[in-house]
Amino acid sequence: MKNLKNLRSSSVNLSAWFEKRIQHSRVESFHLPLNTSQVELFIKRDDLIHQEISGNKLRKLKYNLLAAIRENVEGIITFGGAYSNHLLATAAAGKELGISVIGMVRGEELNTQSNPILARCHELGMNLEFLTRTEFSAKKHQNGLVQIEGSNYWVIPEGGANAEGIEGCTEIVTELDQHYDYYVVAQGTTTTSLGLLKSIPEHAKLIVVPVLKGFDVEREMRTLLQDDILFEKLRSKLLVLESYHQGGYAKTSPELLTFIDVFHVQNNFRIEPVYTGKVFYALNDVLTKEKEMFSGKSVLVLHTGGVW
Repeated sequence: MKNLKNLRSSSVNLSAWFEKRIQHSRVESFHLPLNTSQVELFIKRDDLIHQEISGNKLRKLKYNLLAAIRENVEGIITFGGAYSNHLLATAAAGKELGISVIGMVRGEELNTQSNPILARCHELGMNLEFLTRTEFSAKKHQNGLVQIEGSNYWVIPEGGANAEGIEGCTEIVTELDQHYDYYVVAQGTTTTSLGLLKSIPEHAKLIVVPVLKGFDVEREMRTLLQDDILFEKLRSKLLVLESYHQGGYAKTSPELLTFIDVFHVQNNFRIEPVYTGKVFYALNDVLTKEKEMFSGKSVLVLHTGGVW
């Protein structure tokens, strides 16, 4: 496998490589079971970007890979859990671009064949290293240029949560042909939501749906943004729906699963219970309870993709 030094001098135009994939994303209308508020509903289909480098994963990788090339490093190091779509996306990007990638995985009891995600990362050429949970927690926020045994590597934190990841996510809004009143997204690391918050119009609101229980949205966003003054300017555009996590990350409920089944009957794209299902479930509920607030408004949901 090539390293980034070779990639830098090759005929591969990395920006063009990203643009070719992002052009598959499109805006469509969709339906919700309980939408009786005359709300215009749209979805940005970032799930169509790539089968494995899907949705916001590609966007969070873009400026990290460009930075890695600029720094002329030997390869990429990143972090993720056993079922991490971020690890899979990074492995797939590395395979397509000929970049050496090391994946640091939470759980020393795991191996390359523990589940289909890890097996696919291994198949794509990612060098997987399995860390104890203590080791993983201590290292997962590492970021940027590091030197290991005399060689330089570019480190991407867990989930692509850094300034480069935020920058990539700001481009979601700049691609749109029109503005909307509300933008809606599932929230994990807050990287995507910060990118949207920085780039949506001043009149608009960003609705975030955290998928983790007990998640302190504002604290996490402040920590990642590292600019309290800027966050204070942005927070007036932020609405948090914090009660739709269904018990925590990857937790679900009969009500959520039933909603997803009904949603699939009415729409021609798929959602899942970890991220996107919770977003549409929350939006469906809020539109029912807050009819006056949303009446006559336009809403754009970002489909953040992912493999399930």
